[in-house]
Amino acid sequence: MSKIAHPHDRFLKLLLSDPERAAHLLRERLPVEISELLSDELPELVVGSFVDQELQEYLTDRLFRVRTVHGQEAFLYALVDHKSYPDGFVAWQLLRYMVRALEQWERENPKWKRLPAIVPLVVYHGADTWRIPNNFLALVDAPTGWRPYLLDFKFSLFDLGHIEDHRLSKQPHLRAWLLAAKYATRDGKQLEIKDFLVEVLTEVPSDDFMIIMRYVVETYRNYDEKDIREIIRRVRPEEEEKMMSQFAQSVIENTNPKWTQMVRQEGEQKGRREEGVSMLTRLLQRRFGTMPDWANEKIAKAELSSLEDWSLRIFDAQSLDEVFLDKV
Repeated sequence: MSKIAHPHDRFLKLLLSDPERAAHLLRERLPVEISELLSDELPELVVGSFVDQELQEYLTDRLFRVRTVHGQEAFLYALVDHKSYPDGFVAWQLLRYMVRALEQWERENPKWKRLPAIVPLVVYHGADTWRIPNNFLALVDAPTGWRPYLLDFKFSLFDLGHIEDHRLSKQPHLRAWLLAAKYATRDGKQLEIKDFLVEVLTEVPSDDFMIIMRYVVETYRNYDEKDIREIIRRVRPEEEEKMMSQFAQSVIENTNPKWTQMVRQEGEQKGRREEGVSMLTRLLQRRFGTMPDWANEKIAKAELSSLEDWSLRIFDAQSLDEVFLDKV
């Protein structure tokens, strides 16, 4: 997987793995005839991914179990496309992934009478304009008269590039995440939105601020050390030196030559490991709650490579034990 794909995949999984953020996004971006029939319960994240391994560099997915106001079980499937251009075969990918999700559900419910509904949503934050039809049948070569007899479905599209910045979400915390994702693929506009980025970041919790800023460091190629320090200083000045030190790993992975001087200034290996420990601990606490002593000890003794591997497992692991499969 390419270096640039890791930040997108990690960031978007974090965005969609929080039930409240996911609930806001789904309710705001699904068709009203669907969202108005969802119960008030928060969506339940179904652990796992259905994306083909060779496409995980470009696609991130999350499956949510929900209830309707009538008590029916249903699923909402979000597929995030973080290529720079629209994928003309996304409907075919959606079909395969939704079938895989239903097959998993069938294994868990062998005595089923009727299948649950799965509603697909595609989130796209690439730089090119999306002009791909949003129905499956557009991919099928068949006589027009056959269409009533052929499989078809529509998917909703949330194209961040076509939404005004202040309308990305009504929820301030979610708006900050979506704004960061939108401009990660728009190098030429990154400096123009710095003031608005500062504005929305003042509304997010401390943990969210840390995650979003790390993503900005990793993906905003037109931001240099001065820009990053300015943003942190305007939002949380007390965190400036600590955060800049912890961003050393992100800086090293970033191919932007503007960061070369900072990499020399921050102790590379120390900064990489400090950020790895801090970020992994935060993510585990958010995913599983209070950390047991054995897990904290394991993290404290781990090599950097293990910290990175574990951080990628968090989103699909069902327990702490599944995160720490290897031996330190």
